[in-house]
Amino acid sequence: MGKDESSIEYVKDRPGHDRRYAIDWSKIHTELGWSPAYSDLQKGLEKTIEWYTKNQDWWKRVKYGKK
Repeated sequence: MGKDESSIEYVKDRPGHDRRYAIDWSKIHTELGWSPAYSDLQKGLEKTIEWYTKNQDWWKRVKYGKK
């Protein structure tokens, strides 16, 4: 995503941590008509990072319990 890899901090995995998550979203699609906005992981990550960058005031209040 255009960032220097030296900014990545690797941490030790916790015991029992799942290595992979995968879902079948067909039930929620059938019952509610929902579909994922992005099927491309790279694009989804980019949009998630963009949202968190643009909405820091909101998520920091939520994270730290401030009004």
